[in-house]
Amino acid sequence: MTNTLHRFGNAESFYDDYVVFAIPSRGKNDKGSVPKLKKFLQMALPFNPVNLGDAIHGGALRPCRNMNPTAHWNRDIKPAFREVIEGVDAPTTVAAVFDNRLAAEDFVKTVKEADLGLCVNISTSVDGAEQCCFAADIPRHSVGYSLGFEGKTEKLPNSQVLMLTTMCGHGMISSSLAKKMIDWVKEGRRTPEQAVTYMARFCSCGVYNPSRAKRVLEDARTKMK
Repeated sequence: MTNTLHRFGNAESFYDDYVVFAIPSRGKNDKGSVPKLKKFLQMALPFNPVNLGDAIHGGALRPCRNMNPTAHWNRDIKPAFREVIEGVDAPTTVAAVFDNRLAAEDFVKTVKEADLGLCVNISTSVDGAEQCCFAADIPRHSVGYSLGFEGKTEKLPNSQVLMLTTMCGHGMISSSLAKKMIDWVKEGRRTPEQAVTYMARFCSCGVYNPSRAKRVLEDARTKMK
């Protein structure tokens, strides 16, 4: 089970969304796991991740207490990968996010060879995860399915908003913010890059995928819905 399980979209929409987790088990293998978690994140760098995450301290794009709201549009939008790696100081869940399958496959191969002794979880479409396992020559242990939304689904936001908000599995990105970013991109008031990094800073565990979010915003601008 993972908080990324409920990312909204059909299987094809995850072709640029691969999240690979490393997780120690409390009382089992958490002792001495911090260097292993750091190594896991370090190993991801050669494969050009679009985000790295530490469930305690956040991702490569983080908020700052010393800035006013207007600073968001002018600040550095380059992901701080090194800050994430160096900030891991306790057993936690870490993640590397990729926007293409080949990078994810190569990373999973590297993780297998490193044999860190940590639980590893791949979150994407079922077919995408199986491809990663096949490339690394490992059998799939299990699979988790999201059953989607139940109830009065007509009251849900539109699909573009849902795709943007559900990439933060902890619900830290509001529907109103996502809709506002879509509107601002359509109106030319902000670029997709600015809007994406603004939203990504609210994701508290760093599994937000800026590439997929940018694609959603570009589609919204093109289709003008």
